[in-house]
Amino acid sequence: MSDHEISGMDRIIEKKKWTVKRVSIIAASVLVAVFILYQFIFADRSVKLNVQTDRISIEEVKKDYFLDNITITGTVQPIVTVYLDALEGGRVEEILIEEGSDVKEGDVILRLSNTNLHMSIMNREADLADQMNNLRTTRLQMEQNKLSLKSQLLETRYLLNDAERKFEQAQALKNKEFISPEEYQEAKDDYEYYQNMLNLVVETQKQDSLFRQVQIEQLEDSVERMQENLRLVRTKLENLNVRAPVDGQLAWINAEIGEAKAEGQRLGQINILDSYKISAEIDEHYISRVVRGLRGEFEFNGSDYELKLTKIHAEVHDGRFDVDMVFPNELPPRMRIGQTFRVKLELGEPREAILIPRGGFFQTTGGQWIFVVDESGDFAVKRDIRINRQNSKYYEVSEGLEPGEKVIVSSYDNFGDVDKLILK
Repeated sequence: MSDHEISGMDRIIEKKKWTVKRVSIIAASVLVAVFILYQFIFADRSVKLNVQTDRISIEEVKKDYFLDNITITGTVQPIVTVYLDALEGGRVEEILIEEGSDVKEGDVILRLSNTNLHMSIMNREADLADQMNNLRTTRLQMEQNKLSLKSQLLETRYLLNDAERKFEQAQALKNKEFISPEEYQEAKDDYEYYQNMLNLVVETQKQDSLFRQVQIEQLEDSVERMQENLRLVRTKLENLNVRAPVDGQLAWINAEIGEAKAEGQRLGQINILDSYKISAEIDEHYISRVVRGLRGEFEFNGSDYELKLTKIHAEVHDGRFDVDMVFPNELPPRMRIGQTFRVKLELGEPREAILIPRGGFFQTTGGQWIFVVDESGDFAVKRDIRINRQNSKYYEVSEGLEPGEKVIVSSYDNFGDVDKLILK
């Protein structure tokens, strides 16, 4: 078949590369791919929650002076408390003053009895009487010995004088050879004997006097000690009368008629009511910042009253420690022991800081993040922050927020684990 024949009989049809259908399919595929890519890169994939604005609290972040204080509950206590302890053990015989009564120093509040103490006093008195009798007997014997030695001394001196006279006579007769040598020697021996006897009596008298004096001094010391012991025991007997050591009010008494009380046991308490103090407990979180001299204040009957922290108790119990505060100026009128007040205790000087009001969000976030409201007011997103200090009204924010921004400060308990809140 020739070329002419072919061209005459048939028409060659050219295949089109791009049809409308094909272009539409390709365009749709590209749009889907672009949409998927956009969603993957730019779309908001955060977990959202719709929230009614009338059910949350929105506050503005501001810059102001931060008052570094904490609010604590204080209880009125007497400025001085005096405890009554049993100085001696015994049985309660009589209660003379009831709880709540005013007492004067020296008033007998209750009486105790102690049979053993009474017996001890009787025995000591008997021992003292015996020792005093010994002292009297010794003194009497000393006087008798002094008299006896004095008589012996007189007699010895008399005999010595007589022997001396006879010896002098014998010596004169010997010179004239009127007596024998034996008679002379006898007179001489008698004279020397009585000389030695006199010296012995004198020494005996001296030694006996010294011995008796030492013996009497020892007995006198013994008597004095026994008298002092007896006075102490009698003081113990007087201590069975439990007396008020100061003027004040008998706050309470721990005694019943017939009850046995041991020595040192707590019997009661007296409050001195010429002034008061405020005692309070503080969380141990603040223990390094609480020092003596801090200022506090509270409101009572429409007036503010100043306090000064004067004592910090060393012991920490159940995560808290105790402090005492006194009134440096005037006392509130008609204040009663046991009343409680909300005291603002200043921990430092005011300084400028970024502040947000306190709220329930802190219990959920621990102050590590917060929901920040967008400028449009349509939504709020989670943002990390850092909170330093806090007082009764505000948190001090050191990072994450700027003045003028708005945040949600109410509780987050119903928000769950969401990143974005849609505000309706």
